[in-house]
Amino acid sequence: MTVRVRFAPSPTGMFHVGGARSALQNWIYAKQQGGVFVLRIEDTDAARNKPEWTEGILSALDWIGIARGSYEGPYFQSSYAGEHRAAAQRLYEAGRAYYCDCTREDVQARTGSQYAGYDGFCRDRGLGPGEGRALRFRTPDEGETVVVDLVRGEPTFENKNIEDFVIARADGSAVFLLANVVDDMTMGITHVIRAEEHLPNTPKQQLLWDALGVKPPIWAHVPVVVNEKRQKLSKRRDKVALEAYRDEGYLAAAMRNYLMLLGWAPSGDREIVPWSVIEEEFRLEDVNPSPAFFDEKKLRAFNGEYIRALPIEEFIDACQPWLTGTGNIAPPPWQPEEFDPAAFAAVAPLAQTRIAVLSEIVPNVDFLFLADPLIDEAAWAKAMKEGAAELLGAAIAGFEALEPWDAESLKSTLEAVGAERGLKLGKAQAPVRVAVTGRTVGLPLFESLEVLGRDRTLTRLRAARVRLV
Repeated sequence: MTVRVRFAPSPTGMFHVGGARSALQNWIYAKQQGGVFVLRIEDTDAARNKPEWTEGILSALDWIGIARGSYEGPYFQSSYAGEHRAAAQRLYEAGRAYYCDCTREDVQARTGSQYAGYDGFCRDRGLGPGEGRALRFRTPDEGETVVVDLVRGEPTFENKNIEDFVIARADGSAVFLLANVVDDMTMGITHVIRAEEHLPNTPKQQLLWDALGVKPPIWAHVPVVVNEKRQKLSKRRDKVALEAYRDEGYLAAAMRNYLMLLGWAPSGDREIVPWSVIEEEFRLEDVNPSPAFFDEKKLRAFNGEYIRALPIEEFIDACQPWLTGTGNIAPPPWQPEEFDPAAFAAVAPLAQTRIAVLSEIVPNVDFLFLADPLIDEAAWAKAMKEGAAELLGAAIAGFEALEPWDAESLKSTLEAVGAERGLKLGKAQAPVRVAVTGRTVGLPLFESLEVLGRDRTLTRLRAARVRLV
């Protein structure tokens, strides 16, 4: 038997990080088993689907390493409406489903509760298809449904507790439960690896597989992903869009590594490991069923580690979208002709050790490519205390004739200027840093001044001194 897994997102919004985790788990499992990864777009919610969301899914998968052309599909659920209707008709003709014209209000009036499930009122009324009549599955009155799950063992559900659920609407279109089952049958899916939130649907879907005479797949319900309050990640409340992390400057390798740790861990006391290790060691049976905490701070730290591990040439290349404003990245504050690749290459090793996401490269290096620095007024107020104008004047005098113009000479000169005024280097360099870069923190100051050059450094120091006096 060839293992066939599927990832079946809906194109109704940005690509959820939890969905990306499920996609990677399916991808790895198929690869380990010599099987096939199938991408199915569940696009039957016409009111919410947009073509750009489908393209977003494809590009997000590309980014995390599941590239177009390396999997089967994408298939579109809407293309299988005929198969859905045919399956519903088979179930009706076999007596496994019946038509029902009850409204929610009817059920509530009979049961006296808005929370009660369907009461089976139409089971034996013998209704045929018609306006306002949905098709319900006739759940067995007795017995139990056992779900064989690679993560959760064998959850068991008593059939008497499963209501007669709707499988097709009055217009004949299948609801999710039936459409999902029929699609999996049609595509020969052998293993369904998906989020825990689908587990309550699984006994119903397994009953449908049985009623349609096909052996159900092997299930694996991986843990739900939660925030720091242990609430399920929500698009309305949490930062969950994979594209947002990509566009902020997270590396695909770091994101892949981190997502795979949501409910699973590689061997040994380690978390940051090569993708080849994850592909080799990941086992569905080892996934922890407990909710998995998506810790953005930890992801950020992961990403910083991955950035620092890049060869400098790769780091420079990775920064280009933020330096040039290409793709989905906002343009930087300088004009294209103001950017100096050689100057950036000179400071890139310094920046690489200080940023956690690639978008942070812009505020770290913008002083190099702007005619005037972007002054942070709070930083100015903090640094330009009494005596700052006089200190800047002394620094200007020392720098004007400095030879050679290099980081060590610049440091020695400012150190001497500070010592004459009873200031340690950290205090002495604060006004200089703000005057030249506009900020109180950033790249090492003296290496920055070396790259900026004598003329531009002195121009900024003089402008700051004029502002102070």
